[in-house]
Amino acid sequence: MNLIKISVIIPVYNMEKLLSRCLDSLINQTLREIEIICVNDGSTDKSLDILEKYAQKDPRITIINQQNRGNGAARNVALGMAVGEYVGFVDADDWIDVDFFEKLYLAAKKQNADIACASIERIYSYGRSKMLLKFTKEEVFSSPEAKYKATDVPRRCYIWHKIYRRSELEKHHIMFRERVYFEDMYFSYQALYLLKDMVVVPDIVYHYWVNTESIIRTMTDRKQQDYINARLEFIDFIEKHSIICDEKCYVRRKIIHCFCGIPLMEIREWKTVKRYYLFRLLKIWEIKIS
Repeated sequence: MNLIKISVIIPVYNMEKLLSRCLDSLINQTLREIEIICVNDGSTDKSLDILEKYAQKDPRITIINQQNRGNGAARNVALGMAVGEYVGFVDADDWIDVDFFEKLYLAAKKQNADIACASIERIYSYGRSKMLLKFTKEEVFSSPEAKYKATDVPRRCYIWHKIYRRSELEKHHIMFRERVYFEDMYFSYQALYLLKDMVVVPDIVYHYWVNTESIIRTMTDRKQQDYINARLEFIDFIEKHSIICDEKCYVRRKIIHCFCGIPLMEIREWKTVKRYYLFRLLKIWEIKIS
Protein backbone atom coordinates (compact mmCIF):
# COMPACT_ATOMS: atom_id res chain seq x y z
CA MET A 1 0.00 0.00 0.00
CA ASN A 2 1.12 3.56 -0.63
CA LEU A 3 2.13 5.88 2.18
CA ILE A 4 -0.57 5.76 4.85
CA LYS A 5 -2.13 9.19 5.02
CA ILE A 6 -4.39 8.69 8.03
CA SER A 7 -4.35 6.20 10.89
CA VAL A 8 -7.93 5.75 12.12
CA ILE A 9 -8.24 4.58 15.73
CA ILE A 10 -11.40 2.91 17.09
CA PRO A 11 -11.83 1.69 20.69
CA VAL A 12 -14.39 -1.13 20.76
CA TYR A 13 -16.23 -2.36 23.83
CA ASN A 14 -19.44 -4.39 23.48
CA MET A 15 -20.66 -2.71 20.30
CA GLU A 16 -21.96 -5.71 18.36
CA LYS A 17 -25.26 -3.98 17.46
CA LEU A 18 -23.67 -0.86 15.94
CA LEU A 19 -20.12 -1.80 14.97
CA SER A 20 -20.85 -2.87 11.38
CA ARG A 21 -22.32 0.53 10.53
CA CYS A 22 -19.16 2.21 11.77
CA LEU A 23 -16.80 -0.15 9.94
CA ASP A 24 -18.77 0.10 6.69
CA SER A 25 -18.35 3.87 6.75
CA LEU A 26 -14.59 3.41 7.15
CA ILE A 27 -13.80 0.71 4.61
CA ASN A 28 -15.79 2.62 1.98
CA GLN A 29 -13.91 5.90 2.44
CA THR A 30 -12.90 7.60 -0.81
CA LEU A 31 -9.45 8.08 0.72
CA ARG A 32 -8.00 4.59 0.36
CA GLU A 33 -4.58 5.19 1.97
CA ILE A 34 -5.74 4.70 5.54
CA GLU A 35 -5.09 2.14 8.25
CA ILE A 36 -7.88 1.19 10.62
CA ILE A 37 -6.66 0.24 14.10
CA CYS A 38 -9.43 -1.37 16.16
CA VAL A 39 -8.74 -1.93 19.85
CA ASN A 40 -11.01 -4.60 21.29
CA ASP A 41 -11.13 -3.40 24.89
CA GLY A 42 -12.19 -6.64 26.57
CA SER A 43 -15.56 -7.00 24.83
CA THR A 44 -17.78 -9.80 26.14
CA ASP A 45 -20.25 -9.79 23.24
CA LYS A 46 -19.66 -10.59 19.55
CA SER A 47 -17.67 -7.43 18.78
CA LEU A 48 -14.43 -9.35 18.24
CA ASP A 49 -16.14 -11.74 15.82
CA ILE A 50 -17.35 -8.77 13.79
CA LEU A 51 -13.89 -7.18 13.78
CA GLU A 52 -12.29 -10.41 12.60
CA LYS A 53 -14.86 -10.79 9.84
CA TYR A 54 -14.09 -7.31 8.52
CA ALA A 55 -10.32 -7.78 8.90
CA GLN A 56 -10.52 -10.86 6.68
CA LYS A 57 -12.10 -8.73 3.96
CA ASP A 58 -9.95 -5.61 4.32
CA PRO A 59 -6.20 -5.86 5.02
CA ARG A 60 -6.13 -2.24 6.21
CA ILE A 61 -7.80 -3.33 9.46
CA THR A 62 -5.59 -4.22 12.42
CA ILE A 63 -7.08 -5.67 15.61
CA ILE A 64 -5.54 -5.21 19.04
CA ASN A 65 -6.96 -7.24 21.93
CA GLN A 66 -6.58 -6.09 25.51
CA GLN A 67 -8.30 -6.42 28.86
CA ASN A 68 -10.88 -3.75 29.55
CA ARG A 69 -8.98 -0.56 30.43
CA GLY A 70 -11.21 2.17 28.97
CA ASN A 71 -11.11 4.44 25.94
CA GLY A 72 -8.04 6.39 27.02
CA ALA A 73 -5.83 3.33 27.34
CA ALA A 74 -7.22 1.82 24.12
CA ARG A 75 -6.42 4.96 22.14
CA ASN A 76 -2.95 5.24 23.65
CA VAL A 77 -2.09 1.67 22.62
CA ALA A 78 -3.23 2.40 19.07
CA LEU A 79 -1.32 5.68 18.94
CA GLY A 80 1.83 3.74 19.72
CA MET A 81 1.25 1.59 16.62
CA ALA A 82 -0.01 4.25 14.21
CA VAL A 83 2.15 5.11 11.20
CA GLY A 84 -0.11 7.52 9.29
CA GLU A 85 0.82 11.09 8.49
CA TYR A 86 -2.30 12.14 10.38
CA VAL A 87 -4.35 10.43 13.08
CA GLY A 88 -8.14 10.34 13.34
CA PHE A 89 -10.48 8.86 15.92
CA VAL A 90 -13.90 7.29 15.44
CA ASP A 91 -16.11 5.83 18.16
CA ALA A 92 -17.54 2.39 17.41
CA ASP A 93 -21.18 3.52 17.59
CA ASP A 94 -20.70 6.49 15.25
CA TRP A 95 -20.16 6.81 11.51
CA ILE A 96 -18.77 9.30 8.99
CA ASP A 97 -19.51 10.61 5.50
CA VAL A 98 -17.92 8.60 2.70
CA ASP A 99 -15.52 11.43 1.76
CA PHE A 100 -14.87 12.49 5.36
CA PHE A 101 -11.17 11.69 5.59
CA GLU A 102 -10.38 12.65 2.00
CA LYS A 103 -11.70 16.18 2.46
CA LEU A 104 -10.04 16.58 5.85
CA TYR A 105 -6.71 15.37 4.50
CA LEU A 106 -6.79 17.52 1.36
CA ALA A 107 -7.67 20.62 3.36
CA ALA A 108 -4.92 19.93 5.91
CA LYS A 109 -2.34 19.50 3.15
CA LYS A 110 -3.56 22.56 1.23
CA GLN A 111 -3.33 24.79 4.32
CA ASN A 112 -0.30 23.01 5.85
CA ALA A 113 -2.43 22.64 8.98
CA ASP A 114 -1.70 20.37 11.93
CA ILE A 115 -5.43 19.86 12.55
CA ALA A 116 -8.42 19.61 10.22
CA CYS A 117 -11.93 19.69 11.62
CA ALA A 118 -15.41 18.70 10.34
CA SER A 119 -18.99 19.44 11.37
CA ILE A 120 -20.84 17.28 13.92
CA GLU A 121 -24.38 15.94 13.84
CA ARG A 122 -25.70 14.46 17.07
CA ILE A 123 -28.26 11.71 16.47
CA TYR A 124 -30.32 10.27 19.31
CA SER A 125 -31.37 6.63 19.36
CA TYR A 126 -35.03 7.71 19.41
CA GLY A 127 -34.64 9.54 16.10
CA ARG A 128 -34.03 13.18 16.90
CA SER A 129 -30.92 14.88 15.45
CA LYS A 130 -29.13 18.19 15.91
CA MET A 131 -26.11 19.89 14.39
CA LEU A 132 -23.64 20.61 17.20
CA LEU A 133 -21.03 22.25 14.99
CA LYS A 134 -21.51 23.33 11.40
CA PHE A 135 -18.84 24.87 9.20
CA THR A 136 -20.00 26.57 6.00
CA LYS A 137 -16.63 27.58 4.57
CA GLU A 138 -13.02 26.51 4.72
CA GLU A 139 -11.22 28.68 7.22
CA VAL A 140 -7.90 28.57 9.09
CA PHE A 141 -7.48 29.42 12.78
CA SER A 142 -4.07 29.92 14.35
CA SER A 143 -4.39 31.26 17.89
CA PRO A 144 -5.54 29.00 20.76
CA GLU A 145 -8.38 31.43 21.48
CA ALA A 146 -9.65 31.21 17.91
CA LYS A 147 -9.35 27.42 17.79
CA TYR A 148 -11.16 27.01 21.11
CA LYS A 149 -13.96 29.32 20.01
CA ALA A 150 -14.37 27.69 16.58
CA THR A 151 -14.70 24.22 18.13
CA ASP A 152 -16.67 25.35 21.21
CA VAL A 153 -14.11 24.14 23.75
CA PRO A 154 -14.47 23.14 26.56
CA ARG A 155 -18.18 22.50 26.06
CA ARG A 156 -17.46 20.28 23.07
CA CYS A 157 -14.03 18.78 23.64
CA TYR A 158 -14.60 16.14 20.99
CA ILE A 159 -11.62 14.49 19.33
CA TRP A 160 -13.31 12.39 16.67
CA HIS A 161 -14.36 15.04 14.14
CA LYS A 162 -10.74 16.05 13.58
CA ILE A 163 -7.47 14.69 12.23
CA TYR A 164 -4.14 15.54 13.87
CA ARG A 165 -0.62 15.54 12.45
CA ARG A 166 0.88 12.50 14.15
CA SER A 167 4.46 13.82 14.31
CA GLU A 168 3.24 16.83 16.29
CA LEU A 169 1.30 14.67 18.75
CA GLU A 170 4.48 12.68 19.32
CA LYS A 171 6.67 15.78 19.53
CA HIS A 172 4.54 17.23 22.33
CA HIS A 173 3.86 13.85 23.99
CA ILE A 174 0.10 14.34 23.78
CA MET A 175 -1.65 11.24 25.08
CA PHE A 176 -4.93 10.34 26.75
CA ARG A 177 -5.56 10.12 30.45
CA GLU A 178 -6.32 6.53 31.43
CA ARG A 179 -8.99 5.10 33.68
CA VAL A 180 -10.90 8.38 33.85
CA TYR A 181 -13.98 9.63 32.08
CA PHE A 182 -13.84 12.73 29.83
CA GLU A 183 -10.31 11.79 28.79
CA ASP A 184 -11.00 13.54 25.49
CA MET A 185 -11.16 16.92 27.25
CA TYR A 186 -7.54 16.66 28.42
CA PHE A 187 -6.38 15.59 24.96
CA SER A 188 -8.41 18.16 23.06
CA TYR A 189 -7.43 21.40 24.74
CA GLN A 190 -3.75 20.47 24.78
CA ALA A 191 -3.72 19.48 21.11
CA LEU A 192 -5.51 22.67 20.08
CA TYR A 193 -2.98 24.72 22.04
CA LEU A 194 0.25 22.93 21.12
CA LEU A 195 -0.39 22.06 17.49
CA LYS A 196 -0.27 24.83 14.92
CA ASP A 197 -2.90 25.92 12.38
CA MET A 198 -6.35 24.29 12.35
CA VAL A 199 -8.51 24.30 9.22
CA VAL A 200 -12.27 23.79 9.40
CA VAL A 201 -13.80 21.99 6.45
CA PRO A 202 -17.40 22.41 5.15
CA ASP A 203 -19.69 19.79 3.61
CA ILE A 204 -18.55 16.79 5.66
CA VAL A 205 -20.13 15.52 8.84
CA TYR A 206 -19.23 13.25 11.74
CA HIS A 207 -22.40 11.45 12.86
CA TYR A 208 -22.38 11.16 16.64
CA TRP A 209 -24.80 8.50 17.88
CA VAL A 210 -26.20 9.06 21.37
CA ASN A 211 -27.51 5.93 23.02
CA THR A 212 -29.75 6.76 25.96
CA GLU A 213 -28.03 3.91 27.83
CA SER A 214 -24.54 5.25 27.13
CA ILE A 215 -22.07 5.23 30.02
CA ILE A 216 -21.51 8.97 29.62
CA ARG A 217 -25.24 9.83 29.69
CA THR A 218 -25.58 8.33 33.18
CA MET A 219 -23.68 10.60 35.52
CA THR A 220 -22.54 8.57 38.51
CA ASP A 221 -20.68 10.31 41.32
CA ARG A 222 -17.37 9.20 39.85
CA LYS A 223 -18.18 10.49 36.38
CA GLN A 224 -19.40 13.78 37.84
CA GLN A 225 -16.14 14.15 39.76
CA ASP A 226 -14.04 13.26 36.70
CA TYR A 227 -15.93 15.93 34.75
CA ILE A 228 -15.31 18.52 37.46
CA ASN A 229 -11.62 17.59 37.62
CA ALA A 230 -11.29 17.89 33.84
CA ARG A 231 -12.92 21.34 33.82
CA LEU A 232 -10.75 22.57 36.71
CA GLU A 233 -7.60 21.40 34.91
CA PHE A 234 -8.77 23.14 31.75
CA ILE A 235 -9.27 26.41 33.66
CA ASP A 236 -5.83 26.06 35.27
CA PHE A 237 -4.37 25.42 31.81
CA ILE A 238 -5.83 28.49 30.11
CA GLU A 239 -4.95 30.71 33.06
CA LYS A 240 -1.38 29.39 33.14
CA HIS A 241 -0.96 30.05 29.41
CA SER A 242 -2.81 33.41 29.47
CA ILE A 243 -5.47 32.21 27.03
CA ILE A 244 -8.47 34.53 27.09
CA CYS A 245 -11.74 32.63 26.59
CA ASP A 246 -15.45 33.35 26.85
CA GLU A 247 -16.91 33.58 30.33
CA LYS A 248 -18.60 30.18 29.97
CA CYS A 249 -15.18 28.52 29.72
CA TYR A 250 -14.41 29.44 33.32
CA VAL A 251 -17.37 27.56 34.81
CA ARG A 252 -15.83 25.34 37.47
CA ARG A 253 -18.84 23.19 38.22
CA LYS A 254 -22.27 22.45 36.77
CA ILE A 255 -25.05 20.74 38.71
CA ILE A 256 -28.22 19.79 36.87
CA HIS A 257 -31.40 18.87 38.71
CA CYS A 258 -33.83 16.79 36.65
CA PHE A 259 -37.34 15.44 37.07
CA CYS A 260 -38.28 12.39 34.97
CA GLY A 261 -35.26 13.06 32.79
CA ILE A 262 -36.21 16.71 32.16
CA PRO A 263 -33.64 19.29 33.34
CA LEU A 264 -35.44 21.76 35.61
CA MET A 265 -32.57 23.64 37.21
CA GLU A 266 -28.89 24.11 36.39
CA ILE A 267 -26.42 25.63 38.82
CA ARG A 268 -23.24 27.05 37.30
CA GLU A 269 -20.36 27.93 39.57
CA TRP A 270 -17.52 30.28 38.71
CA LYS A 271 -14.64 31.18 41.03
CA THR A 272 -16.51 34.09 42.62
CA VAL A 273 -20.17 33.65 41.70
CA LYS A 274 -22.87 30.97 41.53
CA ARG A 275 -25.85 31.33 39.17
CA TYR A 276 -29.11 29.42 38.99
CA TYR A 277 -30.85 28.80 35.65
CA LEU A 278 -34.42 27.60 35.24
CA PHE A 279 -34.66 24.94 32.52
CA ARG A 280 -30.90 25.56 31.98
CA LEU A 281 -31.69 28.81 30.12
CA LEU A 282 -33.31 31.48 32.30
CA LYS A 283 -31.09 32.98 35.01
CA ILE A 284 -33.21 33.42 38.13
CA TRP A 285 -30.70 33.92 40.94
CA GLU A 286 -27.06 34.79 41.58
CA ILE A 287 -24.98 34.71 44.73
CA LYS A 288 -21.41 35.78 45.42
CA ILE A 289 -18.86 33.23 46.61
CA SER A 290 -16.39 34.51 49.19
